[in-house]
Amino acid sequence: MNDRPAGAGGIGRAGVGARPVRTGADLTASTAVRYALVPVPKLSLAAVALRSGLHPDLIRRFAALGLVDAERDSAGRLVFDSTAPAVLARIQRLRTGLCLNYASIGLVLDLLDRISLLEAALRGRGTRSETPPWT
Repeated sequence: MNDRPAGAGGIGRAGVGARPVRTGADLTASTAVRYALVPVPKLSLAAVALRSGLHPDLIRRFAALGLVDAERDSAGRLVFDSTAPAVLARIQRLRTGLCLNYASIGLVLDLLDRISLLEAALRGRGTRSETPPWT
């Protein structure tokens, strides 16, 4: 089966054979376009500091405390996922809004992640709680 929409080319996948001809019923069906997954590049410490507006030493401390996920590249430098600036912004909001120390921020982040997973499981089952989500 070919994943390309109609009009995207006359040759089937891998250049073998012609595309199947679509009938009237097939033309009304929606066509899903699929793309190859590519690895997301990692962000350096300087890039994360620039995007989040935080000092690199503070980001290193957050990584040491386990509040933000970081890895080491082949040169030994810290690299972060593309979601790191959003995680750092969430940490800063908890720190300033609730006056929490960094140990309790880790606990709150874990609890919020668990709540999100449970709410997603409830949505997947079609079961709704009586109260709206508070996060």
